[in-house]
Parts: sequence; structure tokens; C-alpha cells
Amino acid sequence: MKLEPGWPCNGPLLRLAEDVAQRLIAAFDTTTGMPYGTINLRSGVPPGETSITCTAGVGTFIIEFGTLSRLTGDPLYEEVAYNALKALYHHRSPIGLLGNHIDVMTGRWTAQDAGIGGGIDSYYEYLVKGAILLEKPELMSMFLEARQSIEKYLKKDDWFVWATMLRGHVTLPVFQSLESYWPGLLSLIGESDAAMRIIHNYHSVWRQYGFTPEVYNLGTGEASSSRESYPLRPELIESIMYLYRDTRDPILLQMGEDILRSIQHSARTPCGYATIKDVRDHRKEDRMESFFLAETTKYLYLLFDPDNFIHNPGVRGTVIDTPNGECVVDLGGYIFNTEAHPIDPNMLYCCHEARQGINISEVYSIYQILEEEDNIKFMTMIEANTNETKITQSNNNNNESAIENKTIDHTEPKERSDENEPEQNQVLIKTESRTGYVNLDGTERENANESNLSDLVKETINKYYNDTINAETQENVKHSAEEPTAGSSQTVEVDDIIVPEKSEVQLPSVTKTKEVMNMLPKVIQDFLNSDWKSKPKCEPQKMLERIRREQKYPDHPDVYKYELLLTPAPSFLQRISLAGEFLNKKQLEL
Repeated sequence: MKLEPGWPCNGPLLRLAEDVAQRLIAAFDTTTGMPYGTINLRSGVPPGETSITCTAGVGTFIIEFGTLSRLTGDPLYEEVAYNALKALYHHRSPIGLLGNHIDVMTGRWTAQDAGIGGGIDSYYEYLVKGAILLEKPELMSMFLEARQSIEKYLKKDDWFVWATMLRGHVTLPVFQSLESYWPGLLSLIGESDAAMRIIHNYHSVWRQYGFTPEVYNLGTGEASSSRESYPLRPELIESIMYLYRDTRDPILLQMGEDILRSIQHSARTPCGYATIKDVRDHRKEDRMESFFLAETTKYLYLLFDPDNFIHNPGVRGTVIDTPNGECVVDLGGYIFNTEAHPIDPNMLYCCHEARQGINISEVYSIYQILEEEDNIKFMTMIEANTNETKITQSNNNNNESAIENKTIDHTEPKERSDENEPEQNQVLIKTESRTGYVNLDGTERENANESNLSDLVKETINKYYNDTINAETQENVKHSAEEPTAGSSQTVEVDDIIVPEKSEVQLPSVTKTKEVMNMLPKVIQDFLNSDWKSKPKCEPQKMLERIRREQKYPDHPDVYKYELLLTPAPSFLQRISLAGEFLNKKQLEL
């Protein structure tokens, strides 16, 4: 398949992902930095939207948003997601537990039951996976601290119960099927022995019913009478897959076979696989959740296919050419997000570590809003970036060689230092630099605090549009001095281009509008009469600047403690392959 120049740091799917993220980012515009639970992709946070969000809803962004930031070079997404995680950590209880729901505007816990199941689960999952994927040891430290509290207050004989977050008093002695992800999570940090004991408990419930009910009462040893269904959830088979990959214990294959046979026997229908309405008699419900195909079947497949490329322990990889030079992908170490979508961490390194300050994806997206005749100017930059890379690198190498073999003479005329610079009309974007940051004209800058490439491009486009509007205004004034010019003082921003309204546009009749309004239900009238239109639009960059300026939540003390990432779980070969070392099969045998 033919890919766009710059892949994996650029491409249509990446641009679509960034577009969605731009629509979601307004949810983080809160006093605490924790996001709303619901957002309208067209208009932002709905008016009257509740500010109460579950813990998992707040803490399940860092993998996707961190990946997007590493691929595009825009730190916005990773920083707001990381800030939300720090906010949750800051609001933990004195004994280290987190509740189930929190008010994102006040930071007040509205549901104070602590557990590892529904409403909290993926927060813990993303601490571990985010630490591994993004190499953030502070996230691993946050998880290890939380695990100590979980082991102390929630763990009972290799089961996990629900308790009050303030004192740790047990409130619900139940097992939720959503908790089955926990053994797999422990295997990722090398705690396979503890994980095996827990998985045996969970599998015993499966053997009792043929499925795991949504809620299993530990006191009575029976499925809860109100939560006895099994909607084909993936968490148990997910943990089994992780543990088998880590231990190769054949009992795990037997567990996987039990799950496969149960689903085939009781859930299969002519048109798919149905939810089990009651695990006690295996009655079906006419519904199949999307996560069955996205997750459950995927983990089953990977369990019985140990040679799948997903399980690559780092013995092979693929070298690709990017605008930043050669890069190695497909080395293994894939991180699954909570919906079982695999992310190749090596692609993040391709774009993040070697990007040299150029946000190619954002530049491409900016070009799309330019006028057709103005595209020529900016597309020249991209062509220069992709086609002139080798020339630029060659010039840089020649310059370096000349500098190495040359004794500096301070009496030398300054003109000689400009010999290798590009001509004035030539557009070049450097892909290698001493500082790692490149301006629009190809010159270097000292640090990332200065304006980046995308800011300069936006500034150029803003100036273009504003100059165009002013020119049109002056032209109109010249031909008709008496005719008022609409929008002559209006400026245009790239992030939200506003087309000046013409004075000929007539507004609808106010009387007719009121008549129509009176025909609507009162709840709709109240909604339309609310002040939602006057709510200021979220400006992502200003929000990011505010987060950096306020620094509400201090950095974790273990932010540089990278030894926390060296758990026994990741393959040794995966770790050394990330450093560019490869071992073939013959070397492996040695």
C-alpha cells in the first residue's frame, strides 16, 4: 500500500485522529483540569452538562492522547491528559484510595466507594500502560503506590472488594467481571505469581456457571440476582493471554479453551454471538456488544497464535525511511489500549525522538484551509522538506567536515560564514539541527519555548487573510466611498476562520421566531433561552498555557526514576532492540 510521505508521522488517518482530538479537547477546560464526561463533537460541552465524571472517564486518555502528541509533535494532547492524571492523584484519599465519581469543577468526590472494577478500572490500566508506552516512570510510581493501598484495604484472599475511600471499610464484598483485567495488568509489571493466584479464583467462577456474571457475591458464592448477565466481556481472556505470553503455563491454554467452548456452545447464533442474559440458565439476549469482536475474539485468537507478529519479542523489525531518517518499526512490545487497539511504541520514537521540532502533520492540516492559489507557496515547503532532505543533510555534513578540519580565525571576514547558506529565494526546512528546534525559514532556535513551526505558519496565514481583507476593503472604499464595508475591521484566526457577513443578509422575523418558540416544549424553550451561545469557546493553546502557568499539581518525585520501568515482564530482546541492537536466531541459541 502506498503511504504518504512522512508516514507514520503524517497521513490521512492521523489527521482525522487529530481532528477528533481537537473536538474533544474542550472537555478539559475545567477548573481542575479533569475532563467532562460528555461532549458534543460539533459544539463542545453541552449546556447544563453535569460536572460529575467517573474516575475511569478522567484517567483514560494518556495512551491515545500521548500517542497523538508523539506522532504529531503537538504536546497539547499529552499534557492535558497527563494533567488530568495528576489531578486524580492529587485528590486521592489520605490512605491512597480513589472513589468512583468526582466533580471535575470542584474536585469533590461524589461517590466514595473504592475498588478496581467498573468506574475506576481503566485508570489503573492506563497508569501502567502509559508508563511503558511513553516512558514515564512517575506513572508507574503512581500505580505502585495505589497498589499498596489496594493490597492493604481491598484485597481479601486473592479477591478484591469495594470499600470506603477514606477509611477502607468494606462496603461491597463482590467480584465484578470487569475486575478480571487485574491479573493481566500485574503480569505487565512482572508480578505473574500473584496474578496466577487471582486468575485461578476468577476461572473458578467461570467453571461454576460457564461464564462470569457481571457481579458475583463473595459472601453467598452466587451470581447477584440483579447482575447475572454476561455480555461477552473480554477482561478474563485478556488476562489469560498476557499471563500465557509471560509464563507459558499450559493451564492457561485450558482456561482459554473453556472460554472458547462456552461461547461457541451457548452464545452462538445464526447471525453472530448473543449476550448471555442469565449465566445460571444460559438464556440469550438479542444483542451483541461491539467489544466482542474488537476485544474478546482478538485476545482469544492471540492466545492460540503465539507466533503472531503482535508477540514479537524483539528479534525482528522493519526499517523504514522517514523525513527524519531511518526508523525501525514492528519490533514488538505493542501496547493495547482499553479497547484492544495495538499501538507500536517504536512508531512513537520515530516521530517524537527524531522530529527535530517540525510538526509535519499539523503543517499538512493547515495547508488544507488555504486558498487554492496560495497553496503553491506553502506546498513548496513540504516538497522542499521531502525532496531536498538529502541535499540539506549533505550540506550539513560538508559543513561539519569543514569545521572539523579548520582552525578558527577570528580575523576571517564574516561573509565567509554565509557560503553554504541557501539562496534568498530558496525554501528549505532542515531535518537535522544542533538544538533540535527548527524555524520556518530553516534556521535553528535555542529552545522549545520560542514559537514553533506551526505557530509561524499560522501567523503567516493569519497575515495573508487579514491583508487580503484589508486590501478588499480598501478596494471597496476606492470604488464606493459612501457604501459601508462589512467586516472591514475583522481579523481572521486560522483555528477558527470567520467569513465576514454581508450587509445584505436579512435576519429572520423576530415575531415568527417567537411564535415557533412558543410551540416547543418548555424544556426545549429553557434550553434555547439559556446563555449557552455566550459561553466562550475553548482555546486549546491558551488552556495549555494556563495549565503550565498555574502548575496546580506538582510533578511526581519519581519523574526521573527510570528503573521503575525495568520490570521483568518486557522481553530483554525488546528492550535492547529499542536501542538498535538485534539478535538473530543463531545468537539466541547461544
